[in-house]
Amino acid sequence: MIAIVDYGMGNVTSVKNGFAYVGFDSVLTDDLDVLRRSRAIVLPGVGAFGSAIQELARKGLVDFLRERERQGTIILGICLGLQLMFERSEEDPGIDGLKFFSGDVVRFPPNMKVPQIGWNRVNFRDEPLFRGIPQGTHFYFANSYFASGSRNEHLMAWGNYGVDFAAAVRKGNVFGLQFHPEKSGEMGLKLLLNFGRMVQDADHTGN
Repeated sequence: MIAIVDYGMGNVTSVKNGFAYVGFDSVLTDDLDVLRRSRAIVLPGVGAFGSAIQELARKGLVDFLRERERQGTIILGICLGLQLMFERSEEDPGIDGLKFFSGDVVRFPPNMKVPQIGWNRVNFRDEPLFRGIPQGTHFYFANSYFASGSRNEHLMAWGNYGVDFAAAVRKGNVFGLQFHPEKSGEMGLKLLLNFGRMVQDADHTGN
């Protein structure tokens, strides 16, 4: 049901373990046939924007993910995975992202210590992904860059680290989280549970 893209960028096993803990099976794969049969795709990642895009392209996953996005597949980006969904990044100028969202990924202000590592407060809109999670919950972040310039209607949650930044975004069936739910304790697991139920409900309705 849930396929986690395994492309060598970050510890994808922790995401799989998070889903397993809340009762949802998932598979780690870079096989296009397996991904195509999956109801939802999770794109995690830790590392550099350019290297990640190049690795996805090498595996034929850039065009594939764009195709799945157009077809309405549920896609969840985590940390670097969120950033890859934007048009481009200051980290690696000249390299195009997946372009699911408009806007650029930019570095935190020079007066802020980067990367931001640790817990930060998140506020959010009324969204199924955050159902049962209190406003102002702290989630675990590890990022030097953040998505900037996305349309306001796509902003799902926000935090502050020297500047206000997008902690989560959504456009239709595409979701992005700048924080790591799998490392965010009880409330992070609650979010993964909400995502799994959302996928399950969509599968039952055939949407």
